[in-house]
Amino acid sequence: MRVLALDLGERRIGVAVSDSQGVLASPHTVIDRGGDVAADHARVVALVEETRADLLLIGMPFSLSGARGPAALKAAAEAEALAALVAVPVETFDERLTTVEAARRRQARVSAGARSSRSKQKAGREGIDAEAAAILLQAWLAAHRGGS
Repeated sequence: MRVLALDLGERRIGVAVSDSQGVLASPHTVIDRGGDVAADHARVVALVEETRADLLLIGMPFSLSGARGPAALKAAAEAEALAALVAVPVETFDERLTTVEAARRRQARVSAGARSSRSKQKAGREGIDAEAAAILLQAWLAAHRGGS
């Protein structure tokens, strides 16, 4: 089963995809939000079709306590809107600390010289969004392998 995962952000949507066996998650792309929600959603629909995803997974940003704060409520509303547009099931999954973990992994790989470059910082930040989606997706895949 191929899964497309989204890490929803205010400025960008990180996208990851699993392999066709549903074992390995990889960062895929980043959608820059342009202020047009319909255009953002159309891009997600196109990605679901392009990757031949069987499921759309959306990160749910619960607070550290597990409560549904404003960000989680907004993500739930966006998940509901996307569910009406895509031809595959939509699920949500706890994404707490995925962006923090992605940033830690990225920083461990990046040299001090690359971090000082402004253009590389932007590329790195965007890469973190896709990597956060991959971390989310890998956790979901592991949880579902354990339950199978």
